[in-house]
Amino acid sequence: MMALLESGEMYLETILIVSKSKPFVRAIDVGEHMGYSKPSVSRAMGLLKNGGYILVSPEGHITLTQAGREVAETIYERHTVLTKILEDLGVDPETAVEDACKMEHYISDKSFQALKRHFEG
Repeated sequence: MMALLESGEMYLETILIVSKSKPFVRAIDVGEHMGYSKPSVSRAMGLLKNGGYILVSPEGHITLTQAGREVAETIYERHTVLTKILEDLGVDPETAVEDACKMEHYISDKSFQALKRHFEG
């Protein structure tokens, strides 16, 4: 497994999010959701495939491998929990989402779990 950069985590999270609303995910769906160009998405999908995080069918349908799903679900949980914490603290929703998006990639698991316990407890 290759080490994932923030952008790789974002792509995996996006695949997970898109898969919740569509029967199958294609590179174009990922690009539209993220606002990225087709070449950027194609390059990223190649790296994620080579890294063992996604599978791409001959029809171009993208699915997360077990490793890819674990990363995507971790980042997605961090995003939703951090957004809610910031909103509960009085941050406006737009800023909360933007800041959670930055924080989700850099916060340690130990700190995230502590915040989650504190605010959910």
